Amino acid sequence: MTQHQDERARIREAMDRLLAGQATVSNGSLTVVALAVEADVHRMALLKRHADPKNEFYERVRTETKQVPETEKRLRETVTKLKKTVSDQTTEIEGLRQQVTLLALASTVLVREKGTQPAPEPTDAPDNVYPFRPPTT
Repeated sequence: MTQHQDERARIREAMDRLLAGQATVSNGSLTVVALAVEADVHRMALLKRHADPKNEFYERVRTETKQVPETEKRLRETVTKLKKTVSDQTTEIEGLRQQVTLLALASTVLVREKGTQPAPEPTDAPDNVYPFRPPTT
C-alpha cells in the first residue's frame, strides 16, 4: 500500500470514528482539523491531496448528523454581518446625500440674501491686525 492509499484509509477510518462520536486522538469536533488530527494526516495534505474525502466528510456530516459544518456556520455568520454592514452603509449614504442637498439649498438661500442686502460697512481694525490685502476704497 502506498503512502497516499494509507493516508486515505486512515482518513476514512477517522471519518467513521468522528461521525460515530468515538474520537480517540482529536477533540471530536466535526471539522477538517479534527479529521486531520484523528487520521494523523497533516491538515494541508487533507485539504490539497485528499479533497474528495474532505468533501465526503462534510457531506456525511450534513446527512448523518443533520448538522451544518463549522466552516459553513462561520461563513454564514460572516455573510450576515457583511449584509448588515452594507445595509447600514447604504442608509448612511442616503442620509448624507439628503444632507448635501439641504446644505446646497441653504447655501443658495444665504448667497441670494447676501446679494439683496447692502454690504456691511467695514469696521476699523485694531492696531495689531494687518490685512492680507490692502483695503479697497
